[in-house]
Amino acid sequence: MADRLKNRIAVVTGAANGIGQGVARLFREEGATVIGVDRSDTDEACDLTDEAQTQALFARIGAAHGRIDVLVNAAAFAVFAWLEDLSYADWKTTLTGELDIVYLATRAAWPWLKQGGTSSVINFASANARHALEGSPALAHCAGKGGVLAMTRQLAMEGAPHGIRANTIAPGFIKTAATARHLAADPDFERQVLAKNMLKRLGEPEDIAWAACWLASEEARYVTGADIAIDAGATAW
Repeated sequence: MADRLKNRIAVVTGAANGIGQGVARLFREEGATVIGVDRSDTDEACDLTDEAQTQALFARIGAAHGRIDVLVNAAAFAVFAWLEDLSYADWKTTLTGELDIVYLATRAAWPWLKQGGTSSVINFASANARHALEGSPALAHCAGKGGVLAMTRQLAMEGAPHGIRANTIAPGFIKTAATARHLAADPDFERQVLAKNMLKRLGEPEDIAWAACWLASEEARYVTGADIAIDAGATAW
Protein backbone atom coordinates (compact mmCIF):
# COMPACT_ATOMS: atom_id res chain seq x y z
CA MET A 1 0.00 0.00 0.00
CA ALA A 2 1.33 3.41 -0.93
CA ASP A 3 0.95 6.53 1.20
CA ARG A 4 0.55 4.70 4.51
CA LEU A 5 2.38 7.59 6.16
CA LYS A 6 1.00 10.44 4.09
CA ASN A 7 1.11 13.80 5.91
CA ARG A 8 3.12 12.34 8.80
CA ILE A 9 6.14 14.30 10.05
CA ALA A 10 8.82 11.77 10.98
CA VAL A 11 12.24 12.26 12.53
CA VAL A 12 14.61 9.34 12.03
CA THR A 13 17.92 9.35 13.88
CA GLY A 14 20.85 7.33 12.62
CA ALA A 15 19.53 7.93 9.12
CA ALA A 16 22.89 7.97 7.34
CA ASN A 17 23.33 4.19 7.34
CA GLY A 18 22.05 0.81 8.41
CA ILE A 19 18.60 0.38 9.90
CA GLY A 20 17.99 4.12 10.20
CA GLN A 21 18.75 4.65 6.54
CA GLY A 22 16.42 1.81 5.56
CA VAL A 23 13.61 3.21 7.73
CA ALA A 24 14.03 6.75 6.38
CA ARG A 25 13.93 5.50 2.78
CA LEU A 26 10.76 3.44 3.28
CA PHE A 27 9.01 6.21 5.21
CA ARG A 28 9.60 8.59 2.31
CA GLU A 29 8.27 6.02 -0.14
CA GLU A 30 5.16 5.71 2.03
CA GLY A 31 4.48 9.45 1.93
CA ALA A 32 6.01 10.79 5.15
CA THR A 33 7.93 14.02 5.43
CA VAL A 34 11.17 12.65 6.84
CA ILE A 35 13.87 14.59 8.66
CA GLY A 36 16.90 12.34 8.78
CA VAL A 37 19.39 13.01 11.57
CA ASP A 38 22.95 11.79 11.93
CA ARG A 39 26.42 13.15 12.54
CA SER A 40 26.78 13.81 8.81
CA ASP A 41 25.44 12.88 5.35
CA THR A 42 21.77 13.47 6.11
CA ASP A 43 19.16 16.26 6.43
CA GLU A 44 20.29 17.42 9.87
CA ALA A 45 23.75 16.98 11.38
CA CYS A 46 23.76 16.63 15.15
CA ASP A 47 25.67 14.95 17.97
CA LEU A 48 22.68 13.39 19.70
CA THR A 49 24.70 12.76 22.85
CA ASP A 50 25.08 16.53 23.28
CA GLU A 51 22.11 17.85 25.27
CA ALA A 52 22.26 21.41 23.95
CA GLN A 53 22.66 20.38 20.32
CA THR A 54 19.78 17.90 20.60
CA GLN A 55 17.43 20.41 22.24
CA ALA A 56 18.24 22.99 19.57
CA LEU A 57 17.73 20.49 16.76
CA PHE A 58 14.24 19.48 17.85
CA ALA A 59 13.29 23.08 18.57
CA ARG A 60 14.13 23.89 14.93
CA ILE A 61 12.22 20.90 13.60
CA GLY A 62 9.21 21.61 15.77
CA ALA A 63 9.14 25.28 14.83
CA ALA A 64 9.37 24.42 11.13
CA HIS A 65 6.59 21.81 11.13
CA GLY A 66 4.46 22.60 14.18
CA ARG A 67 4.53 19.01 15.40
CA ILE A 68 6.32 15.67 15.21
CA ASP A 69 4.19 12.62 14.45
CA VAL A 70 6.86 9.93 14.53
CA LEU A 71 10.24 9.66 16.24
CA VAL A 72 12.44 6.73 15.27
CA ASN A 73 15.47 6.44 17.55
CA ALA A 74 17.74 4.32 15.35
CA ALA A 75 21.02 6.07 16.20
CA ALA A 76 23.29 4.01 18.44
CA PHE A 77 26.89 3.05 18.99
CA ALA A 78 28.57 0.52 21.26
CA VAL A 79 31.90 -0.99 22.23
CA PHE A 80 32.01 -4.78 22.03
CA ALA A 81 34.45 -6.49 24.38
CA TRP A 82 34.55 -9.35 26.86
CA LEU A 83 34.09 -8.37 30.52
CA GLU A 84 37.78 -8.66 31.42
CA ASP A 85 38.73 -6.48 28.44
CA LEU A 86 35.92 -3.93 28.79
CA SER A 87 37.16 -0.74 30.41
CA TYR A 88 34.86 1.37 32.52
CA ALA A 89 35.26 4.15 29.94
CA ASP A 90 34.06 1.83 27.17
CA TRP A 91 31.15 0.68 29.36
CA LYS A 92 30.08 4.31 29.87
CA THR A 93 30.58 5.09 26.18
CA THR A 94 28.25 2.24 25.25
CA LEU A 95 25.53 3.24 27.70
CA THR A 96 25.74 6.77 26.33
CA GLY A 97 25.46 5.42 22.78
CA GLU A 98 22.60 3.04 23.59
CA LEU A 99 20.59 4.83 26.32
CA ASP A 100 21.46 8.52 26.60
CA ILE A 101 21.07 8.99 22.85
CA VAL A 102 17.47 7.75 23.07
CA TYR A 103 16.61 9.65 26.24
CA LEU A 104 17.93 13.00 25.00
CA ALA A 105 16.20 12.84 21.61
CA THR A 106 12.90 11.65 23.07
CA ARG A 107 12.87 14.30 25.78
CA ALA A 108 13.61 17.03 23.22
CA ALA A 109 10.92 15.75 20.85
CA TRP A 110 8.26 15.18 23.54
CA PRO A 111 6.54 18.61 23.44
CA TRP A 112 6.22 18.31 19.65
CA LEU A 113 5.03 14.70 19.82
CA LYS A 114 2.28 15.90 22.16
CA GLN A 115 1.18 18.33 19.45
CA GLY A 116 0.66 15.47 17.01
CA GLY A 117 -2.23 13.93 18.92
CA THR A 118 -1.61 10.42 17.54
CA SER A 119 2.16 10.18 17.69
CA SER A 120 4.52 7.22 17.68
CA VAL A 121 7.94 6.70 19.27
CA ILE A 122 9.85 3.72 17.88
CA ASN A 123 12.93 2.59 19.78
CA PHE A 124 15.27 -0.31 19.17
CA ALA A 125 15.88 -2.97 21.75
CA SER A 126 17.62 -6.10 20.49
CA ALA A 127 17.55 -9.86 20.59
CA ASN A 128 20.53 -9.26 22.91
CA ALA A 129 18.12 -7.74 25.46
CA ARG A 130 16.61 -11.22 25.87
CA HIS A 131 19.35 -13.72 25.17
CA ALA A 132 23.12 -14.08 25.11
CA LEU A 133 24.73 -15.06 21.83
CA GLU A 134 27.67 -17.41 22.12
CA GLY A 135 30.77 -15.85 20.65
CA SER A 136 29.52 -12.26 20.92
CA PRO A 137 31.38 -10.00 23.42
CA ALA A 138 28.29 -7.83 23.92
CA LEU A 139 28.05 -7.23 27.67
CA ALA A 140 27.62 -3.45 27.54
CA HIS A 141 25.42 -3.67 24.44
CA CYS A 142 23.11 -6.16 26.19
CA ALA A 143 22.82 -3.84 29.19
CA GLY A 144 22.10 -0.83 27.00
CA LYS A 145 19.44 -2.53 24.92
CA GLY A 146 17.82 -4.01 28.02
CA GLY A 147 17.60 -0.46 29.31
CA VAL A 148 15.94 0.75 26.11
CA LEU A 149 13.35 -2.01 26.47
CA ALA A 150 12.47 -0.96 30.02
CA MET A 151 12.59 2.76 29.25
CA THR A 152 10.15 2.38 26.36
CA ARG A 153 7.55 0.69 28.54
CA GLN A 154 7.70 3.69 30.86
CA LEU A 155 7.42 6.06 27.89
CA ALA A 156 4.29 4.19 26.78
CA MET A 157 2.69 4.88 30.15
CA GLU A 158 3.75 8.52 30.25
CA GLY A 159 2.74 9.13 26.66
CA ALA A 160 -0.67 7.47 26.69
CA PRO A 161 -2.60 10.50 28.08
CA HIS A 162 -1.15 12.59 25.25
CA GLY A 163 -1.87 10.14 22.43
CA ILE A 164 1.78 9.13 22.17
CA ARG A 165 2.44 5.45 21.57
CA ALA A 166 5.89 4.01 22.38
CA ASN A 167 7.13 0.62 21.21
CA THR A 168 10.36 -1.23 20.62
CA ILE A 169 11.55 -3.35 17.74
CA ALA A 170 14.05 -6.02 18.77
CA PRO A 171 16.14 -6.96 15.73
CA GLY A 172 18.26 -10.03 15.50
CA PHE A 173 21.48 -9.83 13.51
CA ILE A 174 21.00 -7.36 10.65
CA LYS A 175 23.55 -6.91 7.87
CA THR A 176 24.85 -3.33 7.95
CA ALA A 177 28.22 -1.65 7.52
CA ALA A 178 28.69 -1.80 11.29
CA THR A 179 27.85 -5.49 11.71
CA ALA A 180 29.97 -6.39 8.69
CA ARG A 181 32.98 -5.70 10.90
CA HIS A 182 31.90 -8.46 13.30
CA LEU A 183 31.52 -10.91 10.45
CA ALA A 184 34.93 -9.99 9.07
CA ALA A 185 36.64 -10.24 12.47
CA ASP A 186 35.36 -13.75 13.20
CA PRO A 187 34.72 -16.09 10.25
CA ASP A 188 32.74 -18.41 12.54
CA PHE A 189 30.39 -15.71 13.84
CA GLU A 190 27.83 -16.02 11.02
CA ARG A 191 27.53 -19.75 11.70
CA GLN A 192 26.82 -19.02 15.37
CA VAL A 193 24.13 -16.48 14.44
CA LEU A 194 22.46 -18.80 11.96
CA ALA A 195 22.50 -21.66 14.44
CA LYS A 196 20.16 -19.58 16.64
CA ASN A 197 17.92 -18.51 13.73
CA MET A 198 14.91 -20.59 12.71
CA LEU A 199 15.07 -18.88 9.33
CA LYS A 200 18.56 -19.59 8.07
CA ARG A 201 19.49 -16.18 6.73
CA LEU A 202 20.73 -12.86 8.05
CA GLY A 203 18.38 -9.89 8.24
CA GLU A 204 18.42 -6.78 6.06
CA PRO A 205 17.52 -3.20 7.10
CA GLU A 206 14.30 -3.39 5.07
CA ASP A 207 13.13 -6.30 7.24
CA ILE A 208 13.10 -3.87 10.15
CA ALA A 209 11.82 -0.89 8.16
CA TRP A 210 8.50 -2.57 7.32
CA ALA A 211 7.74 -3.12 11.01
CA ALA A 212 8.67 0.48 11.80
CA CYS A 213 6.34 1.64 9.03
CA TRP A 214 3.46 -0.29 10.58
CA LEU A 215 4.18 1.07 14.08
CA ALA A 216 4.34 4.61 12.67
CA SER A 217 0.99 4.27 10.91
CA GLU A 218 -2.60 4.40 12.14
CA GLU A 219 -2.77 0.65 11.53
CA ALA A 220 -0.98 0.28 14.88
CA ARG A 221 -3.17 2.78 16.75
CA TYR A 222 -3.94 0.20 19.51
CA VAL A 223 -0.31 -0.85 19.99
CA THR A 224 1.84 0.63 22.75
CA GLY A 225 4.33 -0.77 25.23
CA ALA A 226 5.01 -3.65 22.85
CA ASP A 227 8.30 -5.24 21.87
CA ILE A 228 8.33 -6.80 18.40
CA ALA A 229 11.00 -9.41 17.78
CA ILE A 230 12.29 -9.46 14.21
CA ASP A 231 15.05 -12.01 14.58
CA ALA A 232 14.30 -15.03 12.37
CA GLY A 233 12.92 -16.81 15.44
CA ALA A 234 16.19 -16.64 17.39
CA THR A 235 14.53 -15.72 20.71
CA ALA A 236 11.52 -18.02 20.26
CA TRP A 237 13.33 -21.26 21.09
